[in-house]
Amino acid sequence: MVGWDDVDRHSFWAFHEAKDKPYRRIAYIKLGSDADAEDAVDKAFDYIMGRWQWMLGIEHLHQYAWAVLNSKIVDQQRARQRRAEPADIAPFEAILSDGADAYDYLTGTIHFYTAVRRLSERQRDAVILRYGLDYSTRDTALVMGIEEATVRSQLRLARNRLVQLLGIRSSPNEDRKVRT
Repeated sequence: MVGWDDVDRHSFWAFHEAKDKPYRRIAYIKLGSDADAEDAVDKAFDYIMGRWQWMLGIEHLHQYAWAVLNSKIVDQQRARQRRAEPADIAPFEAILSDGADAYDYLTGTIHFYTAVRRLSERQRDAVILRYGLDYSTRDTALVMGIEEATVRSQLRLARNRLVQLLGIRSSPNEDRKVRT
């Protein structure tokens, strides 16, 4: 930050404050470890800081930052020589406390997560942010640095692909029922 003016410094820290929490949440989901998520996000912000003044001049700053984050997550996965796994066990605990058949739920969830992992990166990110983290379509768009219409489109495409992968029958009208 040496040589930065006050506007650049304040804009970077405002960006950092707005993106830090959602970036850490998505990194945790993709990496399954607080330490790995923290490391990946810190490296992403270090990279962004080094290019911040240049980034202020580009049209899609948020989208570029999202790509940097995803790159650092992949780097972290490679460094640890493992694949990202869904880490949230709260749904399993809720099912067990409800007395439902835990085995059926577990196998269905594993099948679903396997299908989600086969989505394109952008579709998978939209699904994780929108439904896994319960972000609104607007907040999902802000985090990913894309338009709300693009989020809705990615969710629709993801839903159609999941229907196909999971062998679920759906009616044509259900394609329009993506939550906003």
